[in-house]
Formats: sequence, C-alpha cells, structure tokens
Amino acid sequence: MAEIARKIPKRILTGLLSSVAAGVVPRMGAPYIAIGRNEEIEALLSDLEAVNDGGASMRFVIGKYGSGKSFLIQLVRGFSLERGFITADADLSPERRICGAKGTGVATYRELIRNLASKSSPDGGALMQIIGKWLSDLQSSVAAEGHAIGSDTFMRELTSRIYSQTRELEAQIGGFDFATVLTTYYKAYMDGDEDKKSACIRWLRGEYSTKTEARNAMGISVGGIIDDDNWYEYIKLLAVFFRKIGYRGFVVFIDECVNLYKIANRISRENNYEKLLSMFNDTLQGKAEGLALIFGGTPQFLEDTRRGLFSYEALRSRLSDGQFQKDGFKNLIGPVIRLRRLSDDELYALVARITGLHAQNYSWEPRVTNEDMLTFLKICLERAGADTMITPREIIRDYITVLNILLQNPDTTFLDVVGSGTIALSHGEDDENDLIDTQDRPQIITDFSAADIEL
Repeated sequence: MAEIARKIPKRILTGLLSSVAAGVVPRMGAPYIAIGRNEEIEALLSDLEAVNDGGASMRFVIGKYGSGKSFLIQLVRGFSLERGFITADADLSPERRICGAKGTGVATYRELIRNLASKSSPDGGALMQIIGKWLSDLQSSVAAEGHAIGSDTFMRELTSRIYSQTRELEAQIGGFDFATVLTTYYKAYMDGDEDKKSACIRWLRGEYSTKTEARNAMGISVGGIIDDDNWYEYIKLLAVFFRKIGYRGFVVFIDECVNLYKIANRISRENNYEKLLSMFNDTLQGKAEGLALIFGGTPQFLEDTRRGLFSYEALRSRLSDGQFQKDGFKNLIGPVIRLRRLSDDELYALVARITGLHAQNYSWEPRVTNEDMLTFLKICLERAGADTMITPREIIRDYITVLNILLQNPDTTFLDVVGSGTIALSHGEDDENDLIDTQDRPQIITDFSAADIEL
C-alpha cells in the first residue's frame, strides 16, 4: 500500500471519504483523489485566460452518470478560485431551470448567488464579503492619498469613486438599477444602517417578488427586480462588476442539465434550449465580458433528437461533432467535452489512492496487497458491459465498502470479502488488454495535493 506523503486535515479527509462513499461529489478535498482528467482540466482552465482578458466562453461537459462530470466541475471550481476568479455553482432540478415561470428561472440565480465564492470565501455566501472588500479597498486607497479618515474631503473623494465605478455599470442591461442598489448599500454601509444593507443584499440575491416590495424595503425606486426573465442579464452584469473591482472574471457552473431533458412540456423545454442558445451566442459574439459558463449533462441530454439539445436545430448545428470527428480522436477545443472512461491503469491508481486515504482517516493498516487491488478491479471489470459502462463512482463506492468491512472485521481477509482472481489491465482506453504483472504495475502518486494535477 502506498505511504501517504502528507497529512490531510481530518475535517477535509473525513468529509471527502464520506462523500465519495455515498456517491456524492465532495466540495472540499477533490484534488486528493483526482486521477486521469488532466487534459480536460487544462482545456477548461485555458478558457479562463480569455475570460481574464475580458472575453467569454461556454462549455458542455458530457458524461454518463458517475463518470466524473460533477467531480471535474468541483476541481475546476477550486482551481478557478485559486487563480483569483469569482465562482458560482448550481444544480438544476424541477424547481430550478434556465428559463421558466413561477420562479423556476430566478431560483437558479438565487442558488448561484447562495454558492457565490471567492478565494477568501471558498464555501459560498461571498456576496457581502465581496462588496465589503470593494468598499474597504476604496477607503484604503483614498486614505493612502493623504485624506484623513472620516474627514469631509475623505468622504467626498470616497463618494466620488463609488459613483464613478457604479456609473460605468449603467451602460449594461439592468445596470442603472444595479448601480442604484450598490450606491444605496454604500450609504447604508457608511450610516451603519443594517436593515437597509440587508434590503439591498436581498435585491441583489433576487429575493423580491415585486418592485413595490423592493421599494418599500430599500426606500428607493428601482425600475425592476431580478426575475425569471432577466436573471441571466444580471449574471453578465456581475461579471463586469467583479472585473472592475479587481477580480479576474466570473466562472459559473451549472450541473444536472439532464433535468432540462426531463421537462415534459415541449414548449417549456424549447424555451430553456432557446435561452441556452442565447447564452452560447453571447459568449461567442463577445456580448458577455469576463464570463465563463460550464454546463454538465449526460449524453442523452445532449444527443437525444427528440428531447435533448439536438432536438433544437440551432443548438444541434452548433454542438454536434464535425463529419471528420471519429471515435478515438481527441478534441477538447470545441464547445463539448466528452468524458472518456478512465483507463484500467488510472482505475488502479484511484483504488490505491483510496486505500491510502482510508488508512490515514481511520489510523489503521489495511490488509490489502497490490494483488488484492488487481483482483478487485478484475471482478468489477468482468461485469457485463463494464468495459464501457463502469464509472469511477461505482469503483470507489464498492471499494470503500470493502475497506469498511475489513476495518470492522479484523479476522476477515480481503479474499473472504471479494473472492479471488487475476486481472488484465490496459494502458489506455483503446489499447488491447495486457496482463500487467505486479512487478510492472503503474507508479502511484502519493503526494495528495492540488499539485498532483500538472497544469
């Protein structure tokens, strides 16, 4: 079993193993079990350079249930935060859609804002922290120029800079209301009016259902509120705002897009696809400054010609593979990234890594040899259709179950739990299976950190 090169904080390690054992993607600690997705990560992170320069991008990450879509999204989310971007993520559901009536559209916006994260607030809920930091930085810059804090000249200069930055947002759709609310928040911030600050934050979160309710709460008149029809415009506006106050851009992750495929009403489903088309065109035509959109979905969501994205001709013509794209050819530059099955070597490395993490978390020495790991993989891969259908989620969940049994039953051996056998491991997805002798097994990385993924 591989030795662990560095101790992982207990809180992160326990949460990580609990999540993956239940088939849930961890929000923390994902890099510690990242195996075999370097190229996909590099492709998505390359988009961030364009976003940093004021451009935009939109990608669809497509893979079967359990293939690692959500895991990849969480990895890229973590790397985006480390690089100075603001991120937001949400899972679609019957109550959260891209476009919908009765609050189903703005519910997605609210979930994104609830999960808004920065490098200093990686767990979400960062909206107030971001705005507070912006005001604090402005105060520091004014004070650095020699203005005494609290003096009349200090307040005049600070107010001037606040209005100057918010006025630049007024050219955007919804920008005037956005700038008005930010200015009102600043005044409440200076006056110590917590109620009005809270009212402004509620507007920014899209929590008002009518303009009258918003006006009564904030004490100002606004032209509109964030609702089902316009929430995406405010996502674009936030991206502009974040860049103006010193961040590199805004990266938005929307997962579980298969829920759009599941919408029974054809008109409602096509309205969602039309909104996706609008987003796609915005990012490619330069109408969304500093914004990256990453969607996660299944092959069915993308390719089904009756209810999937390909049922909407305008999207099918933009997202379908070119006539020269064939199985076995890698293409990570286009708008669709299809997740390949991990090779057998990568699955072996994943199992070995899980063994080490489990040993550290429970302070024990697993009674598992390298040959036992090979046996486990053989049993998994011998299932009908496993060559193409096996997923990391299934592998991890079953293997942790085996380790848990061994931990709690000291007299039980590995073979008592899983049986015996040999395994043929392939070096790549398209290679013929070669029997790997345990003397020549792949080297397992043991430094469990974000540096495991070379970018």
